[in-house]
Amino acid sequence: MLAKVNTISNIGLDCRPVVVEADMSNGLPGFIVVGMANKAVDEAKERVRSAIKNSNLNLPPRKITLNLAPADLPKNGSGFDLAMAVSLLLASKQINSVGKKAVFLGELGLDGSTRSIPGALSSAQACLEHGFDELYISESVARQAALVEGISVYAVTSLFQLYRHLIGEVKIIPLPNTRIKPTKISAEVDLCEIYGQEQAKRAIELAASGNHNILLTGPPGSGKSMLAKSLIGILPEPSYEESLEITKIHSLSGQTTEEIISYRPYRSPHHTASSVALIGGGQWPKPGEISLAHRGILFLDELPEFARNVLEVLRQPLEEGKVTISRANSTQSYPARFLLVAAQNPCPCGYAGDQESVCSCSPSMINKYSTKVSGPLLDRLDLVIKVDRVKKAHLINATKSESSENVKKRVQKARNIQSNRFKTDKISTNNEMSNKHIEKYCILNQDAKNLMEQAINNLKLSARAYMRVLKVGRTIADMDESDSIKTQHIAEALQYRS
Repeated sequence: MLAKVNTISNIGLDCRPVVVEADMSNGLPGFIVVGMANKAVDEAKERVRSAIKNSNLNLPPRKITLNLAPADLPKNGSGFDLAMAVSLLLASKQINSVGKKAVFLGELGLDGSTRSIPGALSSAQACLEHGFDELYISESVARQAALVEGISVYAVTSLFQLYRHLIGEVKIIPLPNTRIKPTKISAEVDLCEIYGQEQAKRAIELAASGNHNILLTGPPGSGKSMLAKSLIGILPEPSYEESLEITKIHSLSGQTTEEIISYRPYRSPHHTASSVALIGGGQWPKPGEISLAHRGILFLDELPEFARNVLEVLRQPLEEGKVTISRANSTQSYPARFLLVAAQNPCPCGYAGDQESVCSCSPSMINKYSTKVSGPLLDRLDLVIKVDRVKKAHLINATKSESSENVKKRVQKARNIQSNRFKTDKISTNNEMSNKHIEKYCILNQDAKNLMEQAINNLKLSARAYMRVLKVGRTIADMDESDSIKTQHIAEALQYRS
């Protein structure tokens, strides 16, 4: 008998429907899987065989052929196990029928229990897009899939439980669709814990308000890492749609089975990370650090210590907000709309220009160190801040500065202004503005134009740098609740250019 069961092939964010066809015929007992399946899928026949046996069900000693259609679509992962088992039960007439719009997705253990799979949220959305109305999925990721409205999600704990449901003996109750509110998380470092550095704190607030990339440069112990860690505490909580985007990427990477990630991610890869680790890749492309930092922060400490070719891969994502990974098997695009925070020392020893310590580096060493980060990459950074060592008197007689909670309120107010401005533009922050948006929203008066003209000539600003100064100026104006960009806003924005 021939049986057909629906499932989903999850390759990156691109999910495609797959039909598992099971055929049992006379001949020597055997089990073969066809349909461009990789090693993990081919091994499923052993897992499925044991799961059926240990669930007190029968697998007839016949010639079994499983086809995963369409045959030209690569199949990867262990998520096909559940559909394969159901198709065999259907072909052997242990189950009479399954719904034509039902999808089965999950990995099976040898005892018949289900295990988590990556990409549950993407798979559930794909079911909805392709007209399916029921999804039977591993219990550990079922609540994540239930975030998608318009589809009934059934949490399957074991193959035997699913078998009893399909024969009508004990029904599984579908999970309710619920919206989870954003979670407030306390930052590792509060701004009030950082002594001095008022200009740097102002720049951090500005970066959070407009989602501007920032570079902190200064000697060791000046507070660069603390400033970077404090930034996550002043960013507003993500919207529900942003939380879904974050959860989808982290679920796809297999790093979470949480129902939903309702906080902004903070990623801090070590400087020994490879370009593949940063942008993603592999034989079956997976998201890298820049995609896992989507809608959050990517912190690169000791920026010049990263390999130059690793840093250069950031140039395109910083401009476009996404990364495209091409491999022989497939080409995948992942979102990468992150806030880049970078920190570096001024020289190899760290004390060039420091008033209290003597630099031991030669001019050639300093020059070589400074050129490790290319000009095109620096040109894409909106804010460059020199973080000087905090003076001893300030440390001893320090007064408590403003808390992150108060700063966060101002950041939220500036973000609300931007959100209202860009309602019809499909962007959310000033840093995402294209040239047409800049022409529309960044209109300068004559005095501001004259100042920009002098800056272009004196600072040798590129066209990209000019546009970025306008974006920062727009954010400063929003922080002042000003409709127009004034001369003082442009003057402050120019101070942040290296």
